[in-house]
Amino acid sequence: MEDHDTGAGAPEVGVSRASPPSGGPSPSAGRPRQAGPQSGDGQAGDAQPQRGKARKRRKRRRGRKVFARDGLAVSAHLVAAGPPAVSIAAPSPLVAPPAPQPRPEQPIQRPPMQELPVFAALDLGTNNCRLLVAVPQRHGQFRVIDAFSRIVRLGEGLTANGHLSQAAMDRAVEALKICGDKLRNRKIKKARLIATEACRTADNGVEFLQRVEREAGLKLEIIDRQTEARLAVSGCGSLVERDTQGVVLFDIGGGSSEIALIDLTGQRSPRLANHIVSWTSLPVGVVSLAERFGGRTVTREIFAAMVEDVAVRLRSFDGRDRLSHVLASPKFHLLGTSGTVTTLAGVHLDLERYDRRRVDGLWMDRDSVDRMVEKLVGWDFQQRCANPCIGADRADLVLAGCAILEAIRAVWPSERLRVADRGLREGILSELMADDGVWRNSGRGRA
Repeated sequence: MEDHDTGAGAPEVGVSRASPPSGGPSPSAGRPRQAGPQSGDGQAGDAQPQRGKARKRRKRRRGRKVFARDGLAVSAHLVAAGPPAVSIAAPSPLVAPPAPQPRPEQPIQRPPMQELPVFAALDLGTNNCRLLVAVPQRHGQFRVIDAFSRIVRLGEGLTANGHLSQAAMDRAVEALKICGDKLRNRKIKKARLIATEACRTADNGVEFLQRVEREAGLKLEIIDRQTEARLAVSGCGSLVERDTQGVVLFDIGGGSSEIALIDLTGQRSPRLANHIVSWTSLPVGVVSLAERFGGRTVTREIFAAMVEDVAVRLRSFDGRDRLSHVLASPKFHLLGTSGTVTTLAGVHLDLERYDRRRVDGLWMDRDSVDRMVEKLVGWDFQQRCANPCIGADRADLVLAGCAILEAIRAVWPSERLRVADRGLREGILSELMADDGVWRNSGRGRA
């Protein structure tokens, strides 16, 4: 089961989409030869035997001269042109070509570009196993060079039983073996491999991670909820515009939902996470909520009950009023990063196939979100399965996610919601690169 709402199919995530060309013709390649007299150059009409040796010597000297000139042209245009396309003129058909000579000196080669450091981030959640491998680009940005995502449902049955099931662990280990192979095939400078709510709360979570280390060769760390909230914020920094005054960022996961209140009315820091004024982690996500209320057959009454369940939890969040001074401002908005909001965006765009490039960064107004939630609540299970942006893997979870979203919107009403197809992995990569100093001398910008 592959997870379609991921950066796995896109070469770049949260970065500049323009990449430098990998190569091109040398400025001297294919250049027409100048017309005019060419004394002793082996032309067809000049085949006198007594001058053959002189012609050969001049031909070899001219070949070396042209060769050196081409090499200089390549070095002058090293970055812009890429590897040169060198062509050697054919000898005259009436003059015997010189005997092959050993070439003690190789042509001027393009020196290898400085190898970019490679960073990796892995997030094993309650529902998904996701990996990103990336190299830094200009300040605050990176280019993804490898990715993997698969729905493993590690937390399946966790709410009822309190521990990870054998089948769920088997699915996760198989996915993690693929991630391990990908990581071992590259020279990784720094990596962070995390596990979240399922492993936090399961009574056999630690034992499961020991099995992962034995069988997949990966050592994962269980992060706390505050770290999870901070990483989600770090991963979405580039989607918060400079004139924004306040944001409520939420990450609806499989077993928990992280919410961070971000106040930007003061001086802006390069790291968005520095502006978190309040946060909470609700111990409820799409998997746990769907298991308690049912995900296949969801009536309007059941949906309302799910919304109220989340609303009760939010009412106990003491810091929820920390952005009351900007809620009425047009420069306040919600920012959602999860399969729930990306699914809503895909349905809103009526995509025939999920397209991350069109979804990530999309703005949806209040009426559009209302219509999409109403549409999904009105669909039965088979209709949800049939939608290409939902599919069978999410059909029993998407309404639980919508219920969490509706509870959040009721507490922090906003005219605008921005959709992010990014999150913890991108946050990990941003923090790893910033801490490593890869952007230190690349100019000012947001991390």
